[in-house]
Amino acid sequence: MKKISALLLLAALSVMTVQAQLEKKELKQTLTLKMPGESGSNGAAVAWHPVLKKYYASMAGNASFPMGVFDLAGKLQSDEEMEALFDIRGLWYNSDTKTLQMNGYNDFGWAEYELDKKGFPADVTVLREGMNQPNAQAAGAYNARAGKIYFFNSDEGNIEIYDLATSSYEDAIDLTLGRSAGKSGDNADVIDNYNSSTVIYTGLPRAEIGLFNHEKQVIELYDIKTGNLTRKFMLPGDAPAPEMLNFAYANGIYWLFDKTERTWKGYK
Repeated sequence: MKKISALLLLAALSVMTVQAQLEKKELKQTLTLKMPGESGSNGAAVAWHPVLKKYYASMAGNASFPMGVFDLAGKLQSDEEMEALFDIRGLWYNSDTKTLQMNGYNDFGWAEYELDKKGFPADVTVLREGMNQPNAQAAGAYNARAGKIYFFNSDEGNIEIYDLATSSYEDAIDLTLGRSAGKSGDNADVIDNYNSSTVIYTGLPRAEIGLFNHEKQVIELYDIKTGNLTRKFMLPGDAPAPEMLNFAYANGIYWLFDKTERTWKGYK
């Protein structure tokens, strides 16, 4: 009996230790990307090209909507009239092919940019046709190590995994939304608090997957193996709080799009 009690106490202490490891941090604005043009009202994504040292940011909603290419300091380098050429939702750099790739709205499929000598998008090649994502607005995030694309399924509250090479659905990661290990709760009670379209991939150990809780204005990071919440990053009170789209991660910076200022604001 004493042995059982000791084991139960040990288990309880273990759970308390895991809960205590939940990291909390306040983020500060460090960079801005002012989008050119006037078309579109939602930001699709921001991607970082580590070879060219450029940020690529796009509006969502139409292939003719603006795309901006920015230097490391956030200065616009591309023409004011540059278009996205694709109705983008998720945008990422593929380190294997050294190209910028994206998924599109609904059944637009997945595509890849052809860049000109200046590093500006000149053309688009469709890689996979059809709807290879959980819903029309889903914005994909790329895991280069595994060769997988992640999507947030806002109906189920989980992360769907797709293979980049085949665009086929493989599995899902169940998340404990807003809860660290050992805490009880129900995803259905809080699902409406989360940005419904976008998941980010950080690559950080035990905090690979990120969601934006617009109700609490917090970026939450989850362990990709367990689905448990491990980190909470608080944002300034004046930060945008998008309920859909307008959220990204690139070059170690968390991005939120300010619709009024038409500006991607970067926090770190």
